Amino acid sequence: MSFPEVLGLKEIKEIIPHRFPFLLLDRVEQMRPGDSCEAFKNVSVNEWYFQGHFPDYPVMPGVLVIEAMAQAAGVLAFATLIEEGVAAKGTLTSVYFMSINNAKFKHPIVPGDVMRIHISVEQRRGTKFWKFLGKTYVADTLTDEAEFTAMIPER
Repeated sequence: MSFPEVLGLKEIKEIIPHRFPFLLLDRVEQMRPGDSCEAFKNVSVNEWYFQGHFPDYPVMPGVLVIEAMAQAAGVLAFATLIEEGVAAKGTLTSVYFMSINNAKFKHPIVPGDVMRIHISVEQRRGTKFWKFLGKTYVADTLTDEAEFTAMIPER
């Protein structure tokens, strides 16, 4: 199976199990299964977490930035396995963090920002273990970065 140039919300939901209010991706572009992708999140003032995360100066929580990276990495990993014929859409349901390393939060992400998430596969062992490098940007400014490993459990 070949993936389209742009995955919208419908296609993302066909690949990963996350749903509102915890789905943190709006689209995925430049999908290169087995290698990298770019995902986008339009950060709105109406996000549920802004009600309590610094209401006078709303900032997207760093843990949710990492989660958005993980969701984009999940799309990339699942797309890779689907393209390789190892899995079919809708059959992969979970990706679990094993480690998060060297996370750096350089600039806050605030309502109105468009967060661009770049994910690259750094290492892979079979279908189960994956190591990713994630970076987020607003415009051309690097806002966050982290290395993380994940496991896709046996089906």
